[in-house]
Amino acid sequence: MRIAQIAPLYEAVPPKLYGGTERVVHALVEELVRRGHEVTLFATADSRTSARLVPMAEGGLRLLGTKDPWALHVAMLEEVYAQADRFDVIHSHVDYLTFPFARHSPTPTVTTLHGRLDLPETRRVLARFPEQRLVSISETQRLPLADLPLRWQATVYNGIRLEHFPFRAEPDDPPYLVFLGRISPEKGPVQAIEIARRAGIPLKIAAKIDPADREWAEANFLPLLGTPGIEYLGEVNEQQKAELLGGALALLFPINWPEPFGLVMIESMACGTPVVAFPGGSVDEIVVDGVTGLICRSHTIDEMVAALKRIEQLDRAACRRHVERYFSSRVMAERYEAVYRQVLAESLTEQLGPAIAGLDGRLTTRDLIGRDGRHLLLTARALRNGKTQQAPDEKGQASLDWYDDGRHLGDGHVTERHDVAALNEQDIDRNRPAAD
Repeated sequence: MRIAQIAPLYEAVPPKLYGGTERVVHALVEELVRRGHEVTLFATADSRTSARLVPMAEGGLRLLGTKDPWALHVAMLEEVYAQADRFDVIHSHVDYLTFPFARHSPTPTVTTLHGRLDLPETRRVLARFPEQRLVSISETQRLPLADLPLRWQATVYNGIRLEHFPFRAEPDDPPYLVFLGRISPEKGPVQAIEIARRAGIPLKIAAKIDPADREWAEANFLPLLGTPGIEYLGEVNEQQKAELLGGALALLFPINWPEPFGLVMIESMACGTPVVAFPGGSVDEIVVDGVTGLICRSHTIDEMVAALKRIEQLDRAACRRHVERYFSSRVMAERYEAVYRQVLAESLTEQLGPAIAGLDGRLTTRDLIGRDGRHLLLTARALRNGKTQQAPDEKGQASLDWYDDGRHLGDGHVTERHDVAALNEQDIDRNRPAAD
């Protein structure tokens, strides 16, 4: 499959330091290439990838201090859609910026929404583009928009490259806690410091401070760095992060906002380090309470401190197994392949009309690609090139000239129209008693 991946330009792919979305894009792109797809990545010039790279900025705009990042993103999207006929599917990771371009392109676009969706401005934009194909990164992420008639294709959990996060069967001795990510009020760094102080366990903080949060951090966070046992490391790279997480007794995640996903939780569990978190957003979808972490539902520091007394009872190997099963780059790529197949099938249905629909008036992926997985890509490409023909069959009904050259779609796996949802639900139960 020929797939365009559009990455945000704020960080390189993968990021040199902080960066969640770009790290997910890197894991997805590398796995898709490994699985035999022809991937083109639109990203910064200093990105490292096995895909064909189309550089759209000198480097990560955040570290460069770019004054107008929106301008470069618009220029990138213009370039993507100028090349649209080279791709079977365009996958955007820049949220709603893609929508006006995608609306007028014959090449289907699917957009993964990586941010929070409870803001009124975001709601207003999404409501104006109900035809856009969307993917959420957690079920709870999309709840604020449940009343809007949006075109959700699936929920696909973020995945990581497991080889970048080695498993540690035992934490460091003496023990320490870790807080990792971003210094902002909704992430709870002040609460993390108080939790560590009361628990009597050292805390290592590896996090960035955005300009928007600088004033808050100077007033509320930085003055606490003199607290005994508190060490602020600033931003760290991926190798440093893996070492930091792997050696920790627990990851503190005292959030106060609807976290869309929380990549650091799966990074921590991959290393074997359990998560101690307040509930909110995706936490209950990612952490198995009592197995891969402890969820403190009272939202109190006292409960967090009490939870830390029980944290060593958790099996660090169970944390790793949980990530291997649900949050690896392989699992993520498989689910996105299913999304791409569904998007291609729906796009063909819309463009070709009811003449080739099934008896029930609905065209499934199986109708389009056949049992051996052929035809779909070639039909889509031929259609865009004006080469696909419809001719009466022996019963006088329209049929397609498929232009079959024997190529297969992905790994040849055949899915029905609704298999994407099934794939994401299989073996996944929010009330699952254990990770195995």
